[in-house]
Amino acid sequence: MIKDVKIPELSESVNSADVVKVLVKVGDVLALEQPVLELETDKAVFELPSTEAGTVVEILTQKGQSVKVGEVVIRVETAGVAKVASAPQKAPAVPVVPARPAAPAALPLSSPPAPSVAAAPAAPLPSTPPAALPSTPPAALPSAPAAPAVRRLARELGVDITQVRGTGPRGRISADDVKIHAKLVMGGQPAAAVGQPVSPRALPDFSRFGPVRREPMTKVRRITTESMAHAWSTVPMVTQYDKADVTDLEAFRAKHAKRVEAVGGKLTMTAILAKVVAGALRAFPQFNASLDVERGEIVFKEFVHVGVAVDTDRGLLVPVVRDADRKNIAAIAAEIAALAEKARTKRLAPDEMEGGTFTISNLGGIGGTGFSPIVYWPQVAILGVSRAEMQPVWRGEGFEPRLVLPLSLSYDHRLIDGADGARFLRWVCQALEEPMLLALEG
Repeated sequence: MIKDVKIPELSESVNSADVVKVLVKVGDVLALEQPVLELETDKAVFELPSTEAGTVVEILTQKGQSVKVGEVVIRVETAGVAKVASAPQKAPAVPVVPARPAAPAALPLSSPPAPSVAAAPAAPLPSTPPAALPSTPPAALPSAPAAPAVRRLARELGVDITQVRGTGPRGRISADDVKIHAKLVMGGQPAAAVGQPVSPRALPDFSRFGPVRREPMTKVRRITTESMAHAWSTVPMVTQYDKADVTDLEAFRAKHAKRVEAVGGKLTMTAILAKVVAGALRAFPQFNASLDVERGEIVFKEFVHVGVAVDTDRGLLVPVVRDADRKNIAAIAAEIAALAEKARTKRLAPDEMEGGTFTISNLGGIGGTGFSPIVYWPQVAILGVSRAEMQPVWRGEGFEPRLVLPLSLSYDHRLIDGADGARFLRWVCQALEEPMLLALEG
């Protein structure tokens, strides 16, 4: 019997993906859950497992092609193969891979004076409209991506939906986008000019000055470019700097590292910071919010999901540790290690990068004394972590060598005042310097 392998529902906001690589060929014998395609969305690169066991008889897609949810990509002859229940097609089956000793987003303090990490400040966000995407002919882009209900609303309001700027992922148009467009048109304001980024200027011909080489941007890089430009042009940011004396915390980390390794994690500064930040977000709820300018409202989230920026060979990804405020540090450490491993091996599902309320970007393993991370919109704050180093610190009667960790907090100044930014970061520093503070107030 011929069975179809289809593109499953990827996540709530992802309706299509690009084929990066076809992992099988006609005649191959597939096992259930065997990877058949490597797919890339605007959120992640991952492998698609087969929902059928049998022999590949037809491949209906190829490298570089865009495929939609529900589309048949491979046909399999299952005759003569032991009947095995198909995997559910709700989301790609992504097994949790046992963590390696070191995750790229982790900042171990086991080798003073400089803990190490391989994460980065920026991370991909929901993209801007398809018109902003380079290297794709306009005719190949979907026309006005919107749900049927949104299209019906546009017709009722007399709005040409092809003229509406979508603010959702991949330029998807929401009901609010249609209403805002209608208000602007009724008010005599050119809707296309509102909130649109300045058109990029053409580059000079660099080949006049010497040899050049061009390479197409990956989808992750394109999305990063668009999202960072959107955040930079939309969010008025301020960065607050502070330092934490983590000498005693390093002793604590070294003492209990083996216990965390026993549960599959690594007791790193990133894991500790995720727990500390979760406590700070409960103490300062405006940092766990989003600003809805159109409605004049502040959206306070009753959940605490902390994103951790991870550097991969395909670009920066931000897997999310959900309900970090309800988990202990050992559990968070194990989860970060597993997520980082999945990000490196292209097994991170799109929905594992959604829903973050705050982000940690750790550059400690690379170096530097400080940096200003860009807020990950629609979040309102992000914590940057630099390299810890031994410094002379005055301790009342003289200077002592202490391990000092530089921290930088960028935040949306529309919602967060400077004094609150300083208080939040000082709270984090004190929690690192006095771990019992977290147990007392976190």
